Amino acid sequence: MQPIKIAVAQFVGGPSVSANLATCLRLMGQASKQAAKMVFFPEASDFIGNPTAEALELSHPLPSGPFLEGMCAEAKQLGIWCSVGIHEKSPSPGRLYNTHVLINDQGSIVESYRKIHLFDVDIANGPRLMESQSTVAGERIVPPVTTPVGKVGLGICYDLRFPELALELRRQGAEILTFPSAFTIKTGEAHWEVLLRSRAIETQTYVVAAAQVGKHSEKRSSYGHAMIVDPWGRIVAECDGQEEGVAVASMDFEALERIRLEMPVMNHRHRRYDTYSQPLDS
Repeated sequence: MQPIKIAVAQFVGGPSVSANLATCLRLMGQASKQAAKMVFFPEASDFIGNPTAEALELSHPLPSGPFLEGMCAEAKQLGIWCSVGIHEKSPSPGRLYNTHVLINDQGSIVESYRKIHLFDVDIANGPRLMESQSTVAGERIVPPVTTPVGKVGLGICYDLRFPELALELRRQGAEILTFPSAFTIKTGEAHWEVLLRSRAIETQTYVVAAAQVGKHSEKRSSYGHAMIVDPWGRIVAECDGQEEGVAVASMDFEALERIRLEMPVMNHRHRRYDTYSQPLDS
């Protein structure tokens, strides 16, 4: 049996939808040439760093818009599945959805997830990012989607910091968790790898994190280091912190099942729900 390969991408996104689309199509082609069945792209792959008014004009309701139409057409042409983060028009005046879209190898959108945890952070001597000023929070967890590379659970960037989401997706059958991201450099240097490896270890899933990288504007830069982590917490593919590119890894479902069997942390006899406290309001 041929190994099933997946690819994770990173690139320096900018304000131009057409330029970002051209980059994504180029990277999709690279992933396809390496026999990947699915390629994962970053958060805000359509555009990043634009003023709010411009972002509102560039956004479209699903499934329309030149960026998604171009991604769907190329996915069909290459016969490859795609995960990609985009901006989606919302009914709220002045705000958008931060959305994660899955496209199948026939060029159809099979699922979408709207980010539920918004990044409102004011870092001392660092950036101030208040996502809720321009973004509407999603209201539901999307059940894992069956794909040729396994059952894929959807998150976005800041969702990575909330193990409750990852654990719920695992309980619903996820074999891969994916977090398209645009981490800041400061938080990326401190937390990116350890968060990804932690989510993989505690859920015993593959974790795939595509990433924006480099300088998008005078005020915004991203950490990069897109990576794939296996269910034992090992990094099995990684991009650097500077250049665009794709990294490819083979899925080992036998190892995944063995890890879950030998370390049954999701078994109700191991998890003491009867002793855990309720979530705090503070």
